[in-house]
Amino acid sequence: MAVLAGEERRLCLTLGALAEIETALGVSGVAALAERMRVLSARDLMAVLAALLRGGGEGALAGELERAAIDPVEAAEAVALAFVASSGRAGG
Repeated sequence: MAVLAGEERRLCLTLGALAEIETALGVSGVAALAERMRVLSARDLMAVLAALLRGGGEGALAGELERAAIDPVEAAEAVALAFVASSGRAGG
């Protein structure tokens, strides 16, 4: 869970979200994605955040990101936490 636009939101790195992120960032594979995630533009961050929100069932906010009052630092932290949470699930 992350607080975005003043509310708790669920972000989830599903297989669909991962595929959407790879497509949006123009990469193929986890290693290439990890490297590409180091240099995200604001547009990239929105694409990744939208995919993670859709994966978490938050499609309404995902579709409104361009107009939502979301702090860029909070967005980056939410994305990072979603990936960390996903890696924790993979090992446990």
